[in-house]
Amino acid sequence: MSPPPHIPDHGLVLEEVRKVRRAGVVRLRETDTPELIRIAGELPAADGELSFGAVERLLRAAVATIGGGSLQTAAEYTLGLAQGTRDWPPADRRRRAAQVYGVSVERFRKHHELMVLGQIAEQVVGIAVRTPGEDGGTAGGLPAAHRELRLALHGRAVTVTVHVHSVDLLRDVDVVVSPTNTYFALPAAYKSSVSATLRRAGARKDPTGGLVEDHVHDELRGWAARHGTPGRAALPGTVVATSAGALGEQGVRRIYHVAVAVPRPETNDYDVQPADVTRGVARAFALLAEESRASDPPLTSICLPLLGAGRGGLPPLESFGALWAAVEAELARGADWDIHFVVRRHARADLIERLLAGLTDRGARDARGNP
Repeated sequence: MSPPPHIPDHGLVLEEVRKVRRAGVVRLRETDTPELIRIAGELPAADGELSFGAVERLLRAAVATIGGGSLQTAAEYTLGLAQGTRDWPPADRRRRAAQVYGVSVERFRKHHELMVLGQIAEQVVGIAVRTPGEDGGTAGGLPAAHRELRLALHGRAVTVTVHVHSVDLLRDVDVVVSPTNTYFALPAAYKSSVSATLRRAGARKDPTGGLVEDHVHDELRGWAARHGTPGRAALPGTVVATSAGALGEQGVRRIYHVAVAVPRPETNDYDVQPADVTRGVARAFALLAEESRASDPPLTSICLPLLGAGRGGLPPLESFGALWAAVEAELARGADWDIHFVVRRHARADLIERLLAGLTDRGARDARGNP
């Protein structure tokens, strides 16, 4: 088995993407971007392509994988990748990107631009950790929606399952972890976040689709009322358990809402700290142990999304690193939980698989009885 590719440092990539923002792609030849050049050099090359041309192709590929919408449009303007903007000065590109979000230039510079550049860097890292030419699929078929990784951890074999689909398609997993803000205020059910999807999937509807019971939302509000927290923020890392509502019909028994997103005052933005993710996941495991002892049959499995990697703005590398710190600590003490992760994109599943590749290789060798 060939060794996994080098995983670039997100911070280093981000710093070089910031240089490109200031210079624009029209001045890539003059811009010092050794890490972007290295990553671009590992991609299939075009005939006669120079290093700065490969970097532009890498950045265009990264922006294209963002998935459309305001974020991708703002990214194109920010770097000068939008048609007709190659030679725009940075101030003009920033002004146009701010218009995409309908905010002032200063507001965009301090908040939205950081998110935009961070997402570009994230996509560059995602491209780098994939095998050249790899499309996330299986030979001659569709990409696998479930991946089982056999790991060797602390002297024992552990199987981790990675689901590549929407969280509401999970079946027969006892507990699903859901990221939320410190006010435990769920987003509207029609939105696309993990917490909104679980709220929508847990609700009961009449035959015409009308809402009958909003189980998850109502239980969270009840918890807040009982604990005197309506309108008051809980500490980051706080975990609240609710039933899974209608998801119980799919074998999901509990939802653990982990408060990791701290709202910024008078904005629609959030801050997420990796330490809060680790702390929240550790508390979710503690709650799982407590509830398992009181459940019949016991709870045995838990599924984790990449907490904070959506609107929270954490790069997936940082989110998974923070998650895995708590997961590995739990497994190191001998816990025997069935661990699952859920992501919506194959690039993120590839990232998880690459990050755990060393443990996977050792697990395979142990299974064969090799040293």
